[in-house]
Amino acid sequence: MKLGTIELDSRTAGLAPMAGVADRAFRELCCEFGATYVVSEMVSSKGLTMHDRKSRELLVLSEKERPAAAQIFGSDPAVMAACARETMAFAPDVIDINMGCPAPKIAGNGGGSALLKDLPLAEAIIRAVVQAVDVPVTVKMRLGWDEDTPVAVELARRAEDAGAAAVTVHGRTRRQMYAPPVDTGAIAEVKRSVSIPVIANGDVTDGPSAAKMLEETGCDYLLVGRGALGRPWVFSQIESYLKYERVLPEPPLSEQMRVMLRHIRRICAYKGERVGMREARKHAAWYIREIRGAAAYRQRVGALSTLEELEALAFEIVSNGCVD
Repeated sequence: MKLGTIELDSRTAGLAPMAGVADRAFRELCCEFGATYVVSEMVSSKGLTMHDRKSRELLVLSEKERPAAAQIFGSDPAVMAACARETMAFAPDVIDINMGCPAPKIAGNGGGSALLKDLPLAEAIIRAVVQAVDVPVTVKMRLGWDEDTPVAVELARRAEDAGAAAVTVHGRTRRQMYAPPVDTGAIAEVKRSVSIPVIANGDVTDGPSAAKMLEETGCDYLLVGRGALGRPWVFSQIESYLKYERVLPEPPLSEQMRVMLRHIRRICAYKGERVGMREARKHAAWYIREIRGAAAYRQRVGALSTLEELEALAFEIVSNGCVD
C-alpha cells in the first residue's frame, strides 16, 4: 500500500491513534515490535492554532517511529487547514483527520464522529487540509453515527474526490462505541467503492484475527488499537502469522514484565517520573490484566507513584509466577 511515497507492507500492521495512550513512548515501543506505521494521539485544531503547549507536545515525533502520521481534529475547514500547516513544523509523514472519535467531549463540539452527520462539511475539511499541506492526507472514520445512517461509503467517496490518499474505517457506528463485533462486510463495501487504499481497524488482536480482517474486507492494511494495550508484541505476532503462517505465543511472564518496565521507564524519561507514573497506572493495569490475582494487583497499581514501586511489584509478580 502506498501513501504518497510511503510504502506499507500489507502483511504487517500499524498502531491506531488512541487518545491518552498512543504517546511517543508507546509508539516507539510498538515500532520495536514490528509496527510499520503509527498515528499520533489526536490534536485539537483550535488548541494548536491557539499555541496550546500540550497540543504541541502531542505532535513530537521521533525518528524511531517513522513513518508516522499526526492526527488532527476539528469542525472548521479554515482552522483545520491552519492547524495542518502548523503541524508540518513537526515533520509528520502523513496528516490524518479524525472523523470517528466517539467521545462525547469531541463529538459534542462538532468534531470526530459528529462529522458523520454533516458530509458536506466533512468533505470541505478534507479538501482544505489537502490543499494546505504537501504530505498525504488520510481520514479515519466510523460506519456512521448510528445503524440507521450508514455513511462510510459516501464519506470515503467524498474523501477520495477531495484528494485524500487513503481512508481508515473502524467497523462500528458511533452509537455502538466498542461493544459489538466489527462489521467487516461494511468495510469491504467501502473498499469496493473507492480506488484509494482502505485501512481496516477494529477487533484485530492477533495473527488469525488480522488474517480474517484482511480476507473478509479485502483492505490494504490494518491498524491495531485496543489489541495492543499491554501487548505491544502483538505486531510481531501479526507479522509472523501473515508472512509465515506461524503463530507466536504470548511472551513468558518475565518477558512481559520486562517490556512493561521498559515502556514505563520510557514514559518517565519523556515526561518526568511524577507525570509518567500517573500515566503508567493504566498501562500497568493492561499489562497485568490476564495474570492470576489481577484484581488485587490492580489496586496496588492504582496507587503507584515511583518507578521503584513498579519494579518491586513486577519482581513480585514474576516471583509468584502469576499465570493461570
